[in-house]
Amino acid sequence: MKAEILFPEVCNLYADTQNIRYLSRCCPALEIVETPLKTRPAFLDEDITLAYMGSATEKGLMLAVETLLPYKEEIQAKIDAGQLFLITGNAMDAFGQRVESDGDWHFDGLGLLPTRAQYTMMKRQNSFFLGTFDTESGPMDIVGFKSLFGHTYGAPEEDGLFTMVRGTGRNAKTALEGFRIHNFMATHLIGPLLILNPPFTKYLLLLMGCESTALAFEEAAFDSYRHRVEEFHETGRSAFYS
Repeated sequence: MKAEILFPEVCNLYADTQNIRYLSRCCPALEIVETPLKTRPAFLDEDITLAYMGSATEKGLMLAVETLLPYKEEIQAKIDAGQLFLITGNAMDAFGQRVESDGDWHFDGLGLLPTRAQYTMMKRQNSFFLGTFDTESGPMDIVGFKSLFGHTYGAPEEDGLFTMVRGTGRNAKTALEGFRIHNFMATHLIGPLLILNPPFTKYLLLLMGCESTALAFEEAAFDSYRHRVEEFHETGRSAFYS
């Protein structure tokens, strides 16, 4: 069983690779494969249980797109076939149609998501997120944080990964947050996501086919999670901060 971290030298802006480090603590059988820039992703040729990519600087996103673009059709085929992906932070924007900025730069994404991102570089938006994730056994609470220069536009009102309760969705006009297409899961949330959300981590371990969904430091993880959910529900607390 393997989890691949794509481009950890640039896609670890908020210590996002700790999502996979934590999974390996929960599932000792999980082997971590790190794929550097300018290298063909292992999930295209090997049996990779989970492919992961985290946040980067804008230049880092450009480099990631440049590396992945030659394999666009193969990546699409993997998504269609049900390959499990987890994409967090602004890495989601690399999979969209285009990233636009109020500065003197912009770049095309991979075009695997029907979106465009619009950045206002002097207006970073920091917020917490409280939402829900629907499963066959019912919805679970999701908590996390966002730190973005803009929002995602142009997507149809479907295929959301999470549904916003407090904070923002893909943009200010929708409660949908992130994307889920087959087993391709992408979200702007940072945190790291899996450490903050033990119920979602258990769901992911089950999806990965791990023998056990027991978590590392499970009691402490759930205590922190329940406290954070309660805190984020407080009506007097603004979801946005400087």
